[in-house]
Amino acid sequence: MRKKQFKAESKKLLDMMINSIYTHKEIFLRELISNASDAIDKLYYRSLSDDTVGLSREDYKIHLSVDKDKRLITISDNGCGMTAEELENNLGTIARSGSLNFKKENEEADDVDIIGQFGVGFYSAFMVSDEVSVTSKAFGQDKAYRWISAGADGYTLEECEKDSHGTVIELHIKPDTDEEKYSEFLDSYRISALVKKYSDYIRYPITMEMETSRKKEGTEDEYETVLEERTLNSMVPLWKKSKSEIKPEEYNAFYKEKFMDYEDPARVIHTKTEGQATYDALLFIPKHAPFDYYTKEYEKGLQLYSNGVLIMDKCADLLPDYYSFVKGLVDSADLSLNISREMLQHDYQLKLISKNIEKKITKELSAMLKNEREAYEEFYKVFGVQLKYGMYANYGANKDTLKDLLLFHSSKEQKYVTLKEYTERMPEGQKSIYYASGETLAKIDLLPQVEAVKDKGYEVLYLTDNVDEFALQMLMNYNEKNFLNVLSDNLDLDTEEEKDSLNKLNEDSDALLKAMKEAIGESVHSVRFTNKLKNHPVCLSSGGAISLEMEKVLNTMPGAGGVKAEVVLEINADHPIAEKLKELFVSDKEKLANYAKILYAEARLIGGMSIENPTELSSLVTDLML
Repeated sequence: MRKKQFKAESKKLLDMMINSIYTHKEIFLRELISNASDAIDKLYYRSLSDDTVGLSREDYKIHLSVDKDKRLITISDNGCGMTAEELENNLGTIARSGSLNFKKENEEADDVDIIGQFGVGFYSAFMVSDEVSVTSKAFGQDKAYRWISAGADGYTLEECEKDSHGTVIELHIKPDTDEEKYSEFLDSYRISALVKKYSDYIRYPITMEMETSRKKEGTEDEYETVLEERTLNSMVPLWKKSKSEIKPEEYNAFYKEKFMDYEDPARVIHTKTEGQATYDALLFIPKHAPFDYYTKEYEKGLQLYSNGVLIMDKCADLLPDYYSFVKGLVDSADLSLNISREMLQHDYQLKLISKNIEKKITKELSAMLKNEREAYEEFYKVFGVQLKYGMYANYGANKDTLKDLLLFHSSKEQKYVTLKEYTERMPEGQKSIYYASGETLAKIDLLPQVEAVKDKGYEVLYLTDNVDEFALQMLMNYNEKNFLNVLSDNLDLDTEEEKDSLNKLNEDSDALLKAMKEAIGESVHSVRFTNKLKNHPVCLSSGGAISLEMEKVLNTMPGAGGVKAEVVLEINADHPIAEKLKELFVSDKEKLANYAKILYAEARLIGGMSIENPTELSSLVTDLML
């Protein structure tokens, strides 16, 4: 027996594969099981045209065993096995893939899937092992061979005994260090969990003897621990079955187990697509948000499988941010994986799948809105904010996708309404879609401007989420109807005659209004009389792009202090206070200044805002009472 060197350029290449390519040590088991599955696939494919194989599909299996005392993990299969030459070529030459060669030679075969591509997966075993032994006997051959290596120093290859065809891989697990506890991989339940996580849908049984407790024969309450062979994997993925074969309870059970939820999903999306992008997808819309959904710690993404083998637990690129609440998975054999099979090459195929999934989710949500309104409204209460963030994000790039999924509370019956429903029932002559922002529906409903718009017979959308007004401004219009904040200074509800009369009043009162503006200071841009109020004496409106509510929201954000709306104090021209102000302008300008400050404070309170100087206001009110 002579020690041989790897045919790769240097030890550096193998060191890189062992220490750099893979980010998680636990995937060594996924890689070795995938290799075993490939070996069985090759023999099964041969059996389709070679009766001498003599095995049916049910005869194949992959067996795992753990020996804690000897620190050994064994992975065995009854697949095609390898000759001495194949061991030399496939294991002695780093980054050569026998599976890839087989796949190329049988490109037209539809009934066999080969998982392996790059031929480096085997070397992931050295992440957890200080010695790897591979004993293999090729189908139809009399001799078996053993390949042994302790890493980059090389390997030995010798003839040995083996009863049947197939391959047995033995890993001698490294001793524990302060940084790494390799012994975790000698725990049968840990191994079982890794199989469930990464290789649950390998098409052949993966078995292992595991300890179980059972009642002793002839006794009533005595138990003994025995070894029992268990099949660890499910083998047939739920998403590979026909939708007609799957009951709703099966979808629900799968979702709750897979994604650790205690409630059934609100919606299940099961789709298969062939063509430019071929994949299966099983998606779920939850009924509630995870506890960390609106935190930085939350990670979006779908599980990504390649031929039933888990490649990524959360592939963020498959979901847009506004659908980040969706759970589920995608299984495709067409993805371009990188050499470790842990990450994707960002290629055209991935983008196609992502775009298709986005369209499918949008279609399902639209159907839910149309056909199951109550269920959709419950969904919207939980995730509607995320859809509105999607409207605003990326400079409104996705607004056309999302605009018809939005709901807003309406002044009409205090119910949710879509933008389409609002515009379809607008009275003739209404030019704009009216909305008002505030902390709660009740506070918005009390705004004087809302009262004025409602009195004209117009419907008002009530916006209570911080992002609402930003989303509408990004949308700009809907069905050629502009959005108009009822607190805007250009709210126009008057007839031409009323406008002319009001303009004349403001012109005639210019000196009075300037005196009030001077008394209030920089807090307001201007003061004027208005016809838009019914019973209230005053209100605040805003001009320009920044509304009063947007000012409030923006100034709560880190580093965004100092944002100012263009505030206008509007005085009800038909309220007795208007005549009082005119009298004071002539008789007592000092008292007029005090009135101006009090009316400004009152307007802020009516608008749901805090008082800028409560001490001054208290003194002014007290003085008036004396």
